[in-house]
Amino acid sequence: MKNKIKKCLFPAAGYGTRFLPATKAIPKEMLPVLKKPLLQYGVEEAIEAGLDTMAIVTGRGKRAIEDHFDISYELEHQIKDTSKEHYLTEIRDVITNCTFSYTRQIEMKGLGHAILSGETLIGKEPFAVILADDLCDNDGDAVLTQMISLYEKYGCSIVAVEEIPPEDSSKYGVIAGEKIPSRAENDGSSDSQLDWESRLYRVTDMVEKPDPKDAPSNLAIIGRYILTPDIFDILRETKPGKGGEIQITDALFEQAKQGNVIAYKFKGKRFDCGSVNGFVQATNYFYNKK
Repeated sequence: MKNKIKKCLFPAAGYGTRFLPATKAIPKEMLPVLKKPLLQYGVEEAIEAGLDTMAIVTGRGKRAIEDHFDISYELEHQIKDTSKEHYLTEIRDVITNCTFSYTRQIEMKGLGHAILSGETLIGKEPFAVILADDLCDNDGDAVLTQMISLYEKYGCSIVAVEEIPPEDSSKYGVIAGEKIPSRAENDGSSDSQLDWESRLYRVTDMVEKPDPKDAPSNLAIIGRYILTPDIFDILRETKPGKGGEIQITDALFEQAKQGNVIAYKFKGKRFDCGSVNGFVQATNYFYNKK
């Protein structure tokens, strides 16, 4: 019987250099899209997916993250019974509906190292990973909710992917895979009747930030993962790769060699809020949607 996923890991130790000088004193995960920090969007997505334990890997200068997901008694007192009290409703609900634990990534050695740093918070159970830089939205189930449903069926590691322009391959981990036939396809149904299974690939190759000419496909991994706990043992043995960092794609490729990684072309919109252009696009999108 597969263990139910209850924990979500948030790597949040990076410097956010693309947003300097704003991120000199403010964690990039706390930059707001409208009135809500990026990290809160991610936590709310995890709660929607049924997760109740948030494990956050931080670093120096990230105390604002812990303060945000905590009660501010002075602020609560100042606005109690005023017209401004409702502004804290969303964050109160978040604090009430889940628990938070923290650990520090002492050195910045890549995403794989950040995930390994979170092992003490996760233990020996499957878990989700959300990168707050990748802000996702749709009108149906959130991306992580979609992926949890897939894990319950397949019981292996899952990465969210989307099609990218070939010239952007050097910014992402890129996969190659064999399409998993869906029930709808096997039944001869039309394209409009295909369910989420038609978006699945059994991963056969993964390359971190390849040159366009070397990319195995145009399917890039974005910041949503479901990982099985053996990933920690694999990460411990993973040698530094591209950029001298420990890459999660290298560890996932070891799982993929055993047929244990699925890529899912998710439903929804995704904004790369690690870039200024993507951050502005997200802000405009959510402003026009409200």
